[in-house]
Amino acid sequence: MIAVNPVGRKRNRAARERALILAGSKLFASRGYEATTTREIANCAGCAEGLIHRYFHGKAGLLLALIQFRTSEEVVDLSEKLERASNLEDEILQLVKWEVDRMWQDRDFLRVIVPRAILDPALRPVVSRMGPALHAKAIAGRLRNHEECRALANRELETLANCIGVVGFMFGFMRPVVLGHERSRAKKMARTIARLLTRNLSLGPAEREAEQRDGFGALA
Repeated sequence: MIAVNPVGRKRNRAARERALILAGSKLFASRGYEATTTREIANCAGCAEGLIHRYFHGKAGLLLALIQFRTSEEVVDLSEKLERASNLEDEILQLVKWEVDRMWQDRDFLRVIVPRAILDPALRPVVSRMGPALHAKAIAGRLRNHEECRALANRELETLANCIGVVGFMFGFMRPVVLGHERSRAKKMARTIARLLTRNLSLGPAEREAEQRDGFGALA
């Protein structure tokens, strides 16, 4: 009787899942979600088509797994590949640049995800939970290392982290890809917004409250 190695079996499954996810990412980006078939994905991955249904419950489940996979990798990269800046201004500037560049690099993937989220209401909260929410948490964790941010309430810090993510999405994807704006100009505008964010945080508590009472006074 041949003994079954459960560890090896799990490792093989993980390798096949990764191969299918990477194949799905490649084909969704090049051909579109609707036009890509599970057979094509399986052929590209060198796996049996039935594994897509067994592991992911079909193409829609594979797309969700792909979103989770990419988000997890991006959060790890943000934590491990981007060194912490010595001061808050430089930290925010490099975080905004990181997010803008990431959105540009992921533009083919985003061309798939954004329309799917618009067409499928059930997908929207899942995408938000796996994508922007995890990114905001990772960004907030980095910002909390700086003294100016330790004075912020959790809600304020969360808002700042989400704002950095929104700037990245708008100027890394929406403006240069969807609206066709010049990428260098979009990056310059993102950097300007980053500087405006740091200017407000450099104010003392009383000054910051005065700015908040004046509405968008800090952006004037």
